[in-house]
Formats: sequence, C-alpha cells, structure tokens
Amino acid sequence: MSERAGGGSASRDRSSGDLSRKDAVFPPTRGPRREQHGGSRSPRRLGALVRGSTGVIAAVALTLLPSTATAQTAPAPSVAARAYPASPAELFGALFDQVQRRRLFPDGKTFADATPRRAPAAIMADYARAGTLDDAGLRAFVLANFDVPGPGRTAPPSAARPPLAEHIRALWPQLTRPPLTPPPGSSALALPRRYVVPGGRFREMYYWDSYFTMLGLEADGQHALTRDMVENFVSLIQRYGHVPNGTRTYYVSRSQPPFLYLMMDLVRDADRATQARWLDALLAEHRFWVGQRTATMPDGARLQHYGDGKSTPRDESYREDVATGQGDARVYQDLRAGAESGWDYSSRWFADGRTLATIDTTTIVPADLNSLLYGMERAIAARCRALARPCAATFERAAATRRQAIERWLWSERDGRYGDYDLAAARLRDGVTAATAYPLFTGVASRSRGARVAATIERDLLAANGLRTTAVATGQQWDRPNGWAPLQWVTVEGLRRYRAEALARRIGTRFLATVEREYRASGKLLEKYDVEESRAGGGGEYPTQDGFGWTNGVTRALQQRYGQRAR
Repeated sequence: MSERAGGGSASRDRSSGDLSRKDAVFPPTRGPRREQHGGSRSPRRLGALVRGSTGVIAAVALTLLPSTATAQTAPAPSVAARAYPASPAELFGALFDQVQRRRLFPDGKTFADATPRRAPAAIMADYARAGTLDDAGLRAFVLANFDVPGPGRTAPPSAARPPLAEHIRALWPQLTRPPLTPPPGSSALALPRRYVVPGGRFREMYYWDSYFTMLGLEADGQHALTRDMVENFVSLIQRYGHVPNGTRTYYVSRSQPPFLYLMMDLVRDADRATQARWLDALLAEHRFWVGQRTATMPDGARLQHYGDGKSTPRDESYREDVATGQGDARVYQDLRAGAESGWDYSSRWFADGRTLATIDTTTIVPADLNSLLYGMERAIAARCRALARPCAATFERAAATRRQAIERWLWSERDGRYGDYDLAAARLRDGVTAATAYPLFTGVASRSRGARVAATIERDLLAANGLRTTAVATGQQWDRPNGWAPLQWVTVEGLRRYRAEALARRIGTRFLATVEREYRASGKLLEKYDVEESRAGGGGEYPTQDGFGWTNGVTRALQQRYGQRAR
C-alpha cells in the first residue's frame, strides 16, 4: 500500500503549453487518466484540473509568491509558453515518420540530428514526387538530401592507462566545442560561447548534465569554460524563457532539473552587471516552472511537477515512443515529462511501479524538483539582497512556503524518506529512491529528518560499489542496480550537509573505486555503472555511452574531496 500523505485530493494545473498555436498540445479538456495493465486499461481518477487561456497562465504564474511579486521582479520573458522552433519531426513529417518507424538508422537520434542540404520544403516536395520507396530507396533519398552524423567521437582508450585524473584532464578538450551557429535547417541551437558535450551520441550541451561536468572543470582549473557555459544557459533563457533539456530544437518544449543557480555559484568573479543579468535569467526560469508546471496540493499549497509542452512522440526516440504509446497522446506527454526529469526512465514514474506503458509522470509531484526549486528561491533571495533589489523578502517567503509543503506532502514518517506525491491516488508513492537525498542537498530537511534519511539510504540504497538509484529492478536504466554520477554527488553532499560524513565517504569512495576499476579494464569513463556488480550499467533505450561529461566531473570532484585514488 502507498502511504497517504494527508487527506483530500490534489490537482495538476493544466495551464502549460502554447495555447495560441494551431497545434497546441493541451486540449481544453482531458478525460480520465487510463492505465495499461497487460492488455487491458482501466480508468484512473484525477482531481479537478485548472484550465484556461494564456491569461490564466499569467494569473497562476506566481501563485507561490505574494501579489506584489510581479512588480518587484525585473522584466523577463512572459510565463506563457513561447512558440517552439520547428523540430525535425515537424519539418519533415511523413519522411521523418518513415525513416524512424523503419529504423533506417539503429539510433533514432541520428536522423533527428541530421542536417538538410537544402530547404525542407524542397526536400519534402521531392519526397512526395518519389512515391513509395523501399528501405534501400528511402536510405538513398535520405543520404542524398541530408548530412547524417556518424557515431559520437571519443578518442580510443590509451593502452598506457595514465592516472585517472590525468586521463580526465585530457578528455576535456575532446568534449569541448566552439561557439555554434548552426546551418539552416539544423536541429542544433545556436550557442554564443564554448561548451562541453557529454560524449557518445550526445553531441550537444545538456542542462542538468552540465552542472556535474562543471564540478570537474572547476577541479581542473577550467574556470573560463564554466563561465562560458553559464552564459550559454543565460542566452537560452533569453531566447526561450527557460533552459531547454538540451540544445536541439526537439528539446525546447521541456527543461530538466533546474541546476542553473548552482552553476552560477561556481563562478566567483562575475561583476555586478553580470550578476544582475544572471538574476534576471533566474527570475525568468522560476516563472517558467511555477507558471507551466504547477500542481495544487490538498491543502491548497502549490508545488511543481515535470512536464512537456508537446504530446507527440519524441523526435530522438520516435520509434520507441510510438511502440509504447500506441497513439495515446497522454502517454507521449508522460514519456516527454519523464525525459524532463532526467530519470528516463524509472519505476518512479510508473503507475504499477514496474511497466513503462503505465507511465504517468505528469501526475507526480517529485521531491527532487521541488527541493531544487527551494534552493533556487533561496538563491534568488540572496542575489536580490546582494543587488539591493526589493525581491529578497518575497523569495524568502516563497522558499519558506515551499519548504512547509515539501515537509507535509513529500515526507513519509513511516519510512523515514522523502518521496513523490501521486496526485491521482492522493498519496505518497511507495519505494525509496535516491531522490530522497535532494531535500538534504538543498537544506530543506530538518536535522532529525536528515538523520532518518541517512539511515534509510544506508539500509536501502547503499551497495558494495556506490549508491543505487532505486531499490527496484525493472530493466530501466534509472533503477536498480545502476548508479549514476550525479546522484552520487547529490547524496554525498546532502549527507555531509547533515553531518553524516562517514556514510558520505563510503558512498563517494566506493563509487570512485568502481569508476577506477572500469577505467583500468576498458580505458573508459561511462555514463552509468552497475554498482552491485561493479561493471558497466545497462538498461534504457540506447547502449551505455562513454566519454562521459558528468562522470568525469563528479569523479574529479570526489577525487578532490577524498583523494586521487579511492580508498
């Protein structure tokens, strides 16, 4: 049984999305949620939903804040969703559909990242004239009209196996890209400064990945590159009103866990004018989350959930989404929302706790997102105060209000953990996950609850080779037995903040030892690891990638904390 966290019902505000567009993805009404269990589906009750026009969006955008907040914040993009740039699926319609469904390329991201050699309209006119094409003909047409990217470039491992820290320092130039002005028709987004990519199939800059990458850049003295990446993210907010999931047109309809305020904290030499511009960006990002991702809890408190402004199959995983969603727009949007969470995919988002087809991410109020937004509100308040702006008290109150709601609705007294609130079931979801460490990471938790969370982590998530992501094995990559570098760091830092240093050290050094062992064996740093067997992680929609930005960054930060070699 799931633990009921208080009484009453909660609802999700359906005020997100660009409602002015003809292809607006949020219909004016939404029927009952339907779950798939095997071959049958049964209705799922949802609370009353708040619907309306973009005027309603503006009205609810600052519901966490007193009514004076709008006047006190600096000018920034409207909270109403902006028109998204056209993605490859939208530009190339039937051609894109056929290329992806027929799996012309093993990785669906390949065609999404291809660059057309001429105007999309001209390509589509020729495709219509070509008539029915077999696979060979379709492939020939694509290769004649698009520059198709090859496998992500990663230097072959050195047989010499230099020390791990030295190897990572040598990887930074390989993963660094110059400022980007994409060619016409490309799905890439322009970036004014240098940036670091994760590696492998991930050829672009990603949002939450970049914070953990920056930890390593800072450890290795790459301060200017950290600042360049922060400026890129600020530029994205100025253009789109939020930080996209990654720097591709097909990522713009969603974001990722909001770590920008923590990235900014890594830059120590920004002048007052820069700090003012960065504060404006944070204010805009905050408006995005509270304006387009808000849920109302049973007591009227407002917290945020993950979402997406579209309800179609993802361009980069089109074939997989079509197979999962079977034409159900609600499933497509929940798949997209799962991608916004960064945990794509995990039992956290499954109604039955096991099966991807039951995904219902948008009906879940998550502990990690709301803890990060608490941290963002505290950071905005501090920056308002430092710049003598009249918004400090407003955001201090917003943070205090959020903290009360997290402590009431996202805490399990029975289990000694923070978790995710199920809006449809009006209760906390079962199961401990590494997201329980986020309220410690950002300082939401009381000392007593922090101590209980530490005990829960030690009992349920600590493995022989690092921190498990969840305690459930589903075959999904964000479940047991995988351990991910960002979650190791969040947990280590959260535990240290609550004086559980011994446990933090055990997690950190065990993970370092896992990274070191795999590096000695294969010469690679990987995206994820099996922390039960100390080997490459598995699961997910694509093979385990190497490179790898956030693993490099967290490894260097942990080495700096606990020594060059794991003990």
